Amino acid sequence: MRLLMKLVGALVIAAILVVVGLLMLPGDKIAQVAVDQLKTQTGRQVTLSGNTTISYYPVLGVSTGQLTIANADWSNSGPMMTADSLKVGVDFMSLLSGAIKITGLEAVRPAILLERAKDGRVNWELGVDNVAPSGQPAGSSNKLALSLDRALISGGTLRYVDHGAGTDLNVRDANLDLQWPVYRGQATFSGGLTYGAQPLTFSGQIANLAGLIEGEVTAVSARIASAAGSVGFDGRAGTQPQAQGTLTVDLKDTSGFLSALGVTGVSLPRGLGRAAKVSADLTYTTAALLSLRNLSATLDQNSLNGEADLDLSKSKPVLTAKLAAGSVDLTGLSEGGSGGGAASDGWSKAAIDASALGMLDGQIALSAKGLSVAGLTFGAAKTQTTIENSRAAITLSSLAGYDGTISGSVVANNRSGLSVAGNVKASGVEMQKLLGDLAGITRFTGQANANIEFLSSGQSVHAIMNAISGKGGISMGRGTIQGIDLDKLMRQGMTTGGTTVFDSLGATFTMDKGNLYNKDLLLKLPAVSATGEGRVGLGKRDIDYLFTPKVDSINDGKGLAIPVAIKGPWSSPSIRPDMEKAIDLNFKEEKEKAKKELENKVKEKLGVTNPDNPDEKVEDAVKRKLEEEAKKGLLNLLNKK
Repeated sequence: MRLLMKLVGALVIAAILVVVGLLMLPGDKIAQVAVDQLKTQTGRQVTLSGNTTISYYPVLGVSTGQLTIANADWSNSGPMMTADSLKVGVDFMSLLSGAIKITGLEAVRPAILLERAKDGRVNWELGVDNVAPSGQPAGSSNKLALSLDRALISGGTLRYVDHGAGTDLNVRDANLDLQWPVYRGQATFSGGLTYGAQPLTFSGQIANLAGLIEGEVTAVSARIASAAGSVGFDGRAGTQPQAQGTLTVDLKDTSGFLSALGVTGVSLPRGLGRAAKVSADLTYTTAALLSLRNLSATLDQNSLNGEADLDLSKSKPVLTAKLAAGSVDLTGLSEGGSGGGAASDGWSKAAIDASALGMLDGQIALSAKGLSVAGLTFGAAKTQTTIENSRAAITLSSLAGYDGTISGSVVANNRSGLSVAGNVKASGVEMQKLLGDLAGITRFTGQANANIEFLSSGQSVHAIMNAISGKGGISMGRGTIQGIDLDKLMRQGMTTGGTTVFDSLGATFTMDKGNLYNKDLLLKLPAVSATGEGRVGLGKRDIDYLFTPKVDSINDGKGLAIPVAIKGPWSSPSIRPDMEKAIDLNFKEEKEKAKKELENKVKEKLGVTNPDNPDEKVEDAVKRKLEEEAKKGLLNLLNKK
């Protein structure tokens, strides 16, 4: 803005000199006077080419050809400013009274280059003595009153190059309509530009534009918008920069709006602000600290309020926030898949975009009346999230859910591909509800205490579940297993239907490459106990498990055990007794005795008994007998000869 006003002031003073000689000089001479005056005001080489035309009525003004203003002598990037043409109109009566009232200022296709050298020098610091920030002579007690009825810029471009930071930013299709009728009065503006993927429009008003240019704080109202939404501000601001007022945000496509600002590649999960409405009391200080108070935000289906501070002075923004919400729905973090439900086609293979973890660092405290995430639904929650270098660590201070409480921590790390880890403990949770939401398993009922440590990586829920590793354990008091009645199984051999009521259940497990392994399941019933071991496919959503109930009071006190093989997908596993194993477990002695008796009878019938080796196997005895008979036959044949 300072640069623009310096150039405006230089053009105006040049126009005054032009007016003085209007009646006595031809157009090319007037143009040369303007060029010389611009050189004096800017300290830069100025080139004006093309025809210069003059208008006397109804507006006193001049129209030039192409204008070029040279860059600083240390730059080799070309001119600081070019324009296809400039038009300046001056109110003649105001000029006679000592004021400069510009009725029109138009720049056609201006191209402005702003540069910062590696040593900190900037090309827009003109460094010309006796020129005040507004473009008026400094040190004068009778400054000219500058005002603009209307200033127009069409088809402009702005390029900012920072050689120290290595950045090169470009604004194109810039248009501006500025109306500033009173020098120390209100100015209104509107226009548009393209910086990112979509065009932006802007509009607003400034209570005291001259004061703002000269470093004062003044009332400002502004709005910037694109096809994806808008951001507005109403308050007070200065060029330091600093601001205080009300911020309003209404975005129907946050990623689209950010792309219009030149921030590309941001894809927010549903629930974190794909669409957003925000209002807050904003304060921005010269130290690049942004504070939001009385914050109210709606991020997709989630609403929250609180306060937040954002430090923009760092290489990456640092956020500190304290927020409160109603029921928070974060199921969008794993959107696109079967979630935790009972879908039979497996976990979602849709890619998880965790790039949002790299947008900022910070600390976020959240209290919510409810929380839904990854297919699970919880009650009141208090969490503390720490984000650092694309890694988010969430501490569950307290989390109510499934009739119990849950605590622990969960980590999502996107530094070199997405990985997740956790250490979670649950107390008194209802297993039927939890397993139903988590894996679609509804056969177990009862309250449980459980713990789990896990680690996995992958860019989809499917990949994560097929790579998970860790360990854990579970203990339950009284509960039920639906779909199987162990009492009927033991008494009648019936394997389907019914319900098993147990007194306690305990087990530990390990996880590796998406499979859960258990070897020590112990289930106790009033008259039956049961053990179990096998594999549960967390990735493939299947099971291969041997469950062995045993009744100790039958079979002459030896007990009776009938192993049950559980195999197949979670949604419809096959439950069948393993009779071969049942025989091996329950009738091993009888089986061996019967086998012995049978072998002895066969030996006796075949006449192959061996008193010297009564335990000789039947096949060995038969082989021995055949060898003996063959030898006898061979000897008889030789004797006959």
